[in-house]
Amino acid sequence: MKLTKNIRPSLLIWPALSVLLSCTYESTKQTPAELVSTPSKPNVLFILVDDLGYADLSVMGSEYYETPNIDKIAKSGTIFTNGYAGSRVCSPSRASLMTGQFTARHGITQYEGKRTTGQEWKQRNRHTKLLPPEFKLHLDQSSTTLPEAFKEQGYATFFAGKWHLGSKEENSLPTDHGFDVNQGGNQAGGPSGGFFSPFKNPNLTNLPEEKGMSLSMKLAKETSIFIEDNKDEPFFAYLSFYAVHAPIQTSEEKWRKYRDKAEKMGIHQSGFEMERVLPARKYQDNPVYAGLIEQVDEAVGSVMQTLQKLNLTENTIVIFTSDNGGVTSGDNYSTNHLSLRGGKGYQWEGGMRVPYFVYVPWLQQSNESIDEPVSGTDLFPTLLDLAGLPLKPDAHLDGVSIKPLIEGRAIQSRALYWHYPHYGNQGGEPSSIIRKGQWKLIHYWEDGRNELYNLATDISERHDLAARHPEQTEKLKTQLIQWLASMDTHYAAEDPTWNKIARQKRLEEHKTILLPKLEKQRKEMLLPDWSPNNNWWGSQITHKDIGAKQ
Repeated sequence: MKLTKNIRPSLLIWPALSVLLSCTYESTKQTPAELVSTPSKPNVLFILVDDLGYADLSVMGSEYYETPNIDKIAKSGTIFTNGYAGSRVCSPSRASLMTGQFTARHGITQYEGKRTTGQEWKQRNRHTKLLPPEFKLHLDQSSTTLPEAFKEQGYATFFAGKWHLGSKEENSLPTDHGFDVNQGGNQAGGPSGGFFSPFKNPNLTNLPEEKGMSLSMKLAKETSIFIEDNKDEPFFAYLSFYAVHAPIQTSEEKWRKYRDKAEKMGIHQSGFEMERVLPARKYQDNPVYAGLIEQVDEAVGSVMQTLQKLNLTENTIVIFTSDNGGVTSGDNYSTNHLSLRGGKGYQWEGGMRVPYFVYVPWLQQSNESIDEPVSGTDLFPTLLDLAGLPLKPDAHLDGVSIKPLIEGRAIQSRALYWHYPHYGNQGGEPSSIIRKGQWKLIHYWEDGRNELYNLATDISERHDLAARHPEQTEKLKTQLIQWLASMDTHYAAEDPTWNKIARQKRLEEHKTILLPKLEKQRKEMLLPDWSPNNNWWGSQITHKDIGAKQ
């Protein structure tokens, strides 16, 4: 384990509240010898942002996106620079957060929605060599979840935002898995009705005075109400933003701010390049996406302000992370991960490595960075451990507590596993992955080939070392295959009627038709007079709307 310090302090301007605050949250810091014991049943605020990439925050290296409130959480706590999501797409990763289990174990290996496996997949004219396997469509009722573990200990539990782990008909909403309150969680993977009020979400109430409010701020508002209502008892609040998932939307004011910033930084002539399957964004220069990120940051700031106002900061653990990498290909082709290859859906680091911050106010941890590889599965046991509650090793079977790392100690060396036997909408290929130490091996199911990367020297995964290090490749492959065999693992099957020529034609169209189309859309969005529609996705409040509120 290696500890390094991140020393980039800056003043923080709170956009939503216009409040100037210090660059770290106020808490009583002690030297290691003076560390106090864990408060009795501390509160937990778990913040999950959908599709937020590793480099989509200024604290993580972006010079384009502005995220002062989120940066403040990172600078006050511990940044895990090798923090990984449980999967490269949303539902499997979210199930790993809830259960503390890797995807091959809990069985949700693809995003929830219309089942597209086997012949159904083929009928959609995908032209892929393999037919994706069956997978679980919702969170298993027999699984003990993170909120259930806290509820058992007398915590009030709350969920707001994106769920995507089942529906009411499947008896798999947040309230079926340990949450007392559900604001906005359902089977949908995206923001029904868009990112501005009024929302078309059956589990959110639209108020007249909220017309034009961003969905992120609405979820933050509901979270703050819950916190205030439960300030005198221990609570577990899970704020799961729908942003920054497609369709990306923002206000005219924020679009203009970031359009002008892109121009000042210098707009590149071309903005995309071909990855293995789809075009990928080359730069962080999407002003709509930047504005959407800022809306999330403002919402996070408003909840943190609620904790401060209620004097709860000293007694509240804060987790901040994402469910997978940001979208470089597919969906809205929104961002770029700087030094990391790929994005959401991909088997490379850009699809799996995510922002991963842990703030524990009674521990001396300000500005710490830890490079030990950790997973979303680890947050279940870690939160129980930090809260002084009994662990549930029979539930969080693949997660380990990383509390020792936060305290400056070590944890036992181990391997991390990912299993995704599907084709991603963003260009990812059916594959399984093992990371152990600095080594990462990707095993592809189409042809059985392997890629081996030394992440200590090649974080961009540009140099496949499988041929140069055959013994290391075989060793990791054997460990991966044996681990998968110990699970109830489902695999893709070969399509005996696969048409290779049709597949090659589809890939060529991505280059000759799709890529030029994306370039045209990017240039239009960066024009000074661009607009998406007449009211900026509902963010603009008209005089008629104002009159209706009065």
